[in-house]
Amino acid sequence: MLELDPIIAQVNENCDIADANHAGLYSICGLALRLRDLYKWDMGLESWMEGDSPEVLEWIGEKERKWDKLAEKGVREITILGRQYDPFDTTAINNLLEPHGFFYGAGYARSIRPTFFLATIKEKREINGHRIYILGRELARDLFTTPAFSQEECILIRQESAQFFLWDNIFYIKKSGRHALRFALENCGVSDTRPAMLHAHLKRIAAAETEAYIYHELGEIQDTVFNRTLWREIIATFPHTPIELLARSVKDILADTNEYGTLRYICRERKTASLAFYVAFLDGLRKTLFPEIIEVFKLFMETRDWSLIEEATAIGHNTAQEYAETIINIYQSEKEKHGNKWIEAEISRRLLSPLGV
Repeated sequence: MLELDPIIAQVNENCDIADANHAGLYSICGLALRLRDLYKWDMGLESWMEGDSPEVLEWIGEKERKWDKLAEKGVREITILGRQYDPFDTTAINNLLEPHGFFYGAGYARSIRPTFFLATIKEKREINGHRIYILGRELARDLFTTPAFSQEECILIRQESAQFFLWDNIFYIKKSGRHALRFALENCGVSDTRPAMLHAHLKRIAAAETEAYIYHELGEIQDTVFNRTLWREIIATFPHTPIELLARSVKDILADTNEYGTLRYICRERKTASLAFYVAFLDGLRKTLFPEIIEVFKLFMETRDWSLIEEATAIGHNTAQEYAETIINIYQSEKEKHGNKWIEAEISRRLLSPLGV
């Protein structure tokens, strides 16, 4: 008989170990935001709810004391039905859990930090030969919050995390994205943007954005420009550097702009709100590399001319392809001759410095 509680405890322990060893990768503000979300999840609060400050601070203190004890320890094997499994052997673990309605996720996030979670399965379907898992309540998780990611050619939609992701992006929107956000909410039937009104619509909006998340992952899996194996090798070679950030940003734009990706889907289905959310939340290097979508969106709000978005999408894809090919060429042609330090300097000189990075 499968006992779930010991499995949850083991996954949560690995989550704490991963956080203990990698929390320092975040900025102070970034860590505070992630701790805030983790507290809400742990307390069973909705994304927009805030705990009393003394209680939150006490919880954070306890979490940090636990991390101190776990620092420098490696993640542990998962024992199920008396057998031990490598914590990254998701296939074997899910072969046991999926028949009972649960899904286990494990992998590496930005800066090659390990990440783990365990969630209930709400729905399964298939698109273009890829299995899609819509996941519900999360029973174990770490600091890493993402609405979706791919694992062994499967696409995972984390609905709980998606709500936190959406609320945080709305709540902390930069001034430059507010016009697009307002347009997105209006096209979701939300004209009153006061927090109380947003609370009532958040789950509905997050659910409506599920397809956009799915098609980003489809676009990433089926991208043929930046080979996934090579891309993973590059970001593993240059973790927590501007090179990793550039490679991830380029890969994201390729995923969004290729024929299988987010923007192509949005244009085909005329998803006005999803387009507006995409523009509102575009930031960092992705925004720097893909300014065309920002500019044409201003015209789109007046004209609703989808050909403008289609043209900008094609331009964005061509730009990302040029960056990807340059990164690949420098990495593959020079790694034996000059080594990683030279490659990092050369990519920075040719691609990042002109961007002001």
